[in-house]
Amino acid sequence: MRVLKRMALLLGALLLLLIAIIVINTARLSPATLGAPLPAPAIDQAAVQRLAAAIRIPTISTEAGQPPSQVLDAFHAHLAASYPRVHAELRRELVAGHSLLFTWPGTDPNAPALLLAAHQDVVPIEGSSASKWTHPPFAGTVANGFVWGRGTIDDKMSLIAILEAVERMLARGMRPRQTVYLAFGHDEERGGNGARTISSLLKQRGAKVGLALDEGYAVLDNVLAGVNRPVAVVGMAEKGYVSVELTASGAGGHSSMPTPDNAAIKIARAVDRLAADPFPARLQGLTGDMLTSVAPYMDWPMRAAIANRWLTEGLITRQLTANPRTAAALRTTTAPTIIQSGTKDNVLPQSARAVVNHRILPGDTIANVVARDRDVIGDAGVSVRPVPGGHDPSRPARTDAPGFQAVAAAIRATYPHAPIAPGLVLGATDGRFYESLAASTLRFTPMTMRPADLARFHGNDERVSIEDYMRAIGFYERLIGGGR
Repeated sequence: MRVLKRMALLLGALLLLLIAIIVINTARLSPATLGAPLPAPAIDQAAVQRLAAAIRIPTISTEAGQPPSQVLDAFHAHLAASYPRVHAELRRELVAGHSLLFTWPGTDPNAPALLLAAHQDVVPIEGSSASKWTHPPFAGTVANGFVWGRGTIDDKMSLIAILEAVERMLARGMRPRQTVYLAFGHDEERGGNGARTISSLLKQRGAKVGLALDEGYAVLDNVLAGVNRPVAVVGMAEKGYVSVELTASGAGGHSSMPTPDNAAIKIARAVDRLAADPFPARLQGLTGDMLTSVAPYMDWPMRAAIANRWLTEGLITRQLTANPRTAAALRTTTAPTIIQSGTKDNVLPQSARAVVNHRILPGDTIANVVARDRDVIGDAGVSVRPVPGGHDPSRPARTDAPGFQAVAAAIRATYPHAPIAPGLVLGATDGRFYESLAASTLRFTPMTMRPADLARFHGNDERVSIEDYMRAIGFYERLIGGGR
């Protein structure tokens, strides 16, 4: 009995110790002191109309090609007419045909330059979906406090807000301490050759860029589960990309006499094996860093769980991987997208093909993704090869670097009520081309995104609030001016 009593006391003491550790770790995640939201900014109606006019120019990239030259020329003419000081006082260059590079020399030639990136092109409207829009997608309608149309989120709002900010600063006679590059690619939606060429050109010239800022995350309001306030998430890296082509052959023949040597069966089994065996989820890295950053603003159960990941990591991982939106931030994803086989319903196919798209988590590479696909499929009769054009994940930026600190300062001045968190961008941006040029490459769009807005991205009823647009102009002014 004494032994049992001692064991019970020991277990009780260990339980109390565990509870104490959980409470202490949770208490350490105290929220930072934040400000109140700023009053609504004054509305510049002329600036609103300039954005609306930019939306009316359908700079559409498709799989078939970049926007037509005459459309891009019209867009450039609109920019020249709208921002005369930018075009008169900054050096303007056409790169790779229709990408734009503006150079604004700073007062200190030794200061690392700032590069602000955005892209001119937009995605097309799918099929007959234009009828589902509240306002026509290329009408540039201004209504109910919003500018509506394709490109308002991705990415003309940023491009026009940057030019508005520079035009205003030039009008006040301001000149930045560091050289500022405005890099506006024309084909981001189909690979970003314009941005790649701009980056190569600046490297050839020996440009020293401290910070490159492109589109990415935003101020997320009621998007992160359990977080009770808007959070400004800054993309520190983006996932890699590779599509893998699977091919198989078979004997063929008449469908009335089927044989196991069927190319369609081989491909179907290969795709099924890949879909049934996802890449392992990892809570380490940028997604884990984001959770730690937002944990102080979560309700008690989630805050305690994240503060004690040494104990709860498995539980957190299972919860996040249960939702496709959050699961994508924890693993290299596998998405079969194309399956092709056969020419007639009574003919056994002699060949079959599938394409599987992977978005690659930092820590994985194209090489190990393809090798794992081969291992999982485990069939020498199925050929596995990467489709050209993929890229490895980008290099994560550091939160202690001057570039991040500059962006964070501009965010705090624009959105004082929003804590700042690092994040991993799930899609591809032009930003990846500037990583070999800049000390820090970050991805942040100064706008507020709510759950309904996520569906507007490349979807129907794309729009930006006029208030967000005005705040974005102020954000870029603060970033360029170093808080001035």
